[in-house]
Amino acid sequence: MTRTEGMAWGVAVLAGLGVLGGLVWRPHAVYGPWLAACAAWLGWPLGSMALILVHALTGGRWGEILRPALRAGVATLPLGVPALAILLAGAGDLYPWLHAGDVAWNANRFYLNAPFALARIAVYAVVWGGLGALCLRGRGLARIAPAGLILLALTFSFAAIDLTESLDPRFSSSAYGLIASAGAGLLALALGLLLALLEGGPRPDREAMRDLARLLLGLTVVWAYLDFMQFLIVWQSNLPIEAAWYGRRLHGGWGAVAAGIVLLHFLLPFVLLMLAPLQTKRPVILGAAGVLVVMEIMRNLWLVLPGRASVSVMLTGASLLVFAAAGVALGIRSMVRAGMAPGDMTPGGAHA
Repeated sequence: MTRTEGMAWGVAVLAGLGVLGGLVWRPHAVYGPWLAACAAWLGWPLGSMALILVHALTGGRWGEILRPALRAGVATLPLGVPALAILLAGAGDLYPWLHAGDVAWNANRFYLNAPFALARIAVYAVVWGGLGALCLRGRGLARIAPAGLILLALTFSFAAIDLTESLDPRFSSSAYGLIASAGAGLLALALGLLLALLEGGPRPDREAMRDLARLLLGLTVVWAYLDFMQFLIVWQSNLPIEAAWYGRRLHGGWGAVAAGIVLLHFLLPFVLLMLAPLQTKRPVILGAAGVLVVMEIMRNLWLVLPGRASVSVMLTGASLLVFAAAGVALGIRSMVRAGMAPGDMTPGGAHA
């Protein structure tokens, strides 16, 4: 075990103890932050899988550079087991459609019911576990990539609906799963860039840096377009339930968070990555990727926490630290097992 991995596990254990303490003394204050942390983390392993499968079909230097970091992201998937246990414990607090007395107004009860939800969770686990194992094995991906991408898109879209959209079962958006999928790919790419460019290996040449910057720019534009179109349709159509959903997230402190998402999740990265002279600058790409990671986490907090009872900032931070620290530790272990120890990362080493 490396020193960095040991420190990461130590932080994860301490943060986990904080979450467990919250579950003992203030369980209702834990479930919301924990769900937000789960929603934020889930995009890392699943987005990494999607990028690995896309590269298996398209090829390109970007995938060779990012493959070790993407494999590290896939290796964090086992964190879903303890995460799911806490979510199931708090499901009754999070999802009103689980209460028999509240379903009279729920037109989606054919979909939003406990037995069907548990069945979907089982399907997600099987699909993601199988695809994750195949992505880490790394052989024959081109043959299974088309079917894998279709399964991943469908399961992740429905999982996003189940996790966060169904917090308000009256809210409806046909673009919700697409927005979540684009955000997951963007998060995985940004984290992959941070890991690949900060681990001390050989630096990509100027053209490779430009390719990475353009790929990050493209995913940023796709996510922003989908998210804006959902907002525009709700605003233009004056849909009362959907407008109320946005209203809780656009007033008070959460309105400031929404403004920050617009500025830092789209406008700033868009400007930095659009300018050709900046596309080859390593600090610019690192800065844009770091801002996108932080803002994707903030966006998931913005989706989950508004309108809920007051929650502790400490519990929110502890929930995020569990995933961040344990994810770093599992990622390092994945790179070491693949022959890619931190500080010795080469574009071709992932084939080991």
